Amino acid sequence: MMDLGQYFQIHIDAVSIGLVAHVTIEAITIIRVMTRPHREPASRVAWVTIIAAVPFLGVLLYVLFGETNIGRRRMERMKQVIKRLPTMPEINPEESRNTLANVPIRYQHLFRMGESINGFEAIGGNSGTLMQDSNSAVDSMIADIDRATDHVHLLFYIWLPDNNGLKMVEALKRAAKRGVTCRAMADDLGSRTIIRSTHWKEMQEAGVHLSRTLPIGNLMLRALRGRIDLRNHRKILVIDGSVTYCGSQNCADPEFRVKPKYAPWVDAVIRFEGPVVRQNQELFVADWMAGTDDDLTDLLDRPLPNTGPGFSAQVIGTGPTVRDSAMPEVFETLFHTARRKLTISTPYYVPNESMQQALCAAAWRGVETTIILPANNDSRIVGGASRSYYAGLLEAGVRIYEYTGGLLHTKSVTLDDEVTLIGSANMDRRSFDLNYENNILFHDPQLTADVFARQRVYIERSNEITAQQVSDWSLPRRLWNNVLATLGPIL
Repeated sequence: MMDLGQYFQIHIDAVSIGLVAHVTIEAITIIRVMTRPHREPASRVAWVTIIAAVPFLGVLLYVLFGETNIGRRRMERMKQVIKRLPTMPEINPEESRNTLANVPIRYQHLFRMGESINGFEAIGGNSGTLMQDSNSAVDSMIADIDRATDHVHLLFYIWLPDNNGLKMVEALKRAAKRGVTCRAMADDLGSRTIIRSTHWKEMQEAGVHLSRTLPIGNLMLRALRGRIDLRNHRKILVIDGSVTYCGSQNCADPEFRVKPKYAPWVDAVIRFEGPVVRQNQELFVADWMAGTDDDLTDLLDRPLPNTGPGFSAQVIGTGPTVRDSAMPEVFETLFHTARRKLTISTPYYVPNESMQQALCAAAWRGVETTIILPANNDSRIVGGASRSYYAGLLEAGVRIYEYTGGLLHTKSVTLDDEVTLIGSANMDRRSFDLNYENNILFHDPQLTADVFARQRVYIERSNEITAQQVSDWSLPRRLWNNVLATLGPIL
């Protein structure tokens, strides 16, 4: 029979083994954090702090969320799909499609930066119209779908079964029934309510080809193969290869009933015509072929329309399968290029260090620099982290406005009254490192003036934040904001 001393000795030995095992696992995880490539020092420090401060849970969090991993099979499939895509055809045999010469020299490097990401060159002959608001954008999309004669390609991160969402469902069903090939994709997490509804099945029965992007499946198995929170955040609509839409809007009502307390969602969308449509088409085709067995490469071999005079534009698509830091590099290049005026709207501002410095540098050298953010953010964590950067921005001379007319969801940058970037990418770590995003960069004073006028409307409905207000924040509030910002690299 075991005496008390033996019992305690066995117990102590078990505890010792468990402690050694735990320390070993923590050490191995920390070594992995410190040796993973393409990780900022701030991110390494944040993860080491979490792993060391929260036993067991810290390691588990790192396993689930610490690395940008969509799964080996998905990554390899996407790379193989991209290799198969044909190069952009010429507009006509006598004319080069590369119209960078039509862009002033002082802006050409912006488009070279974009080209380094996807291989898409700046291409001329485009036109664009800024939609009046969210509802008119959806109405315009549906009108174009109703005029479609060949194909409709649609991809949204969030597609809700609300008024606008169901209008889109019916438009696709009508188009499919009259013989138009309709392909629609939706993110498996962001659009789960419509994917799991009867409307999804009704579209299939009507002949619409459907695909769920980045399907989750079994939660436990998915977590072992890749990150669950890595999503396809793109918003793409292409009609007949001649019209595309780009902006921040999901396929939903501005009332956004899944988060009604923050409504209305305020978005901006531009309808484009011209050769740049082909580049948005290529992003869609790559995503579609990565998730299905359909080969759509023949669509990319068709000749580009020769639309005549028009502005130069370029699609910039980012995500885990392109180089790390691509999206913040684009933003930083825009900030450093500004000479007179730089105006930004974004719902989420959690920059890396170099991006914050680039924005401050613009103001320090005398550029009229403005950033517009929502006063009531749907993410308290991101909202608090964003405000931790206010003091540094204000000190440099950046004017900060908080929009009070709903959740400002527009992601836009206008530069010196000539250049605009618009699309789906936020200025936070999720858009930088995790999400698939699509944006369009263009040089056109008239359309840029339209976008800037919209930004001015946002400013008129905002409260300006002053340095005195920030200095008056309580100690607990500043501490909370700064702790969130410190954890920003892992949020």
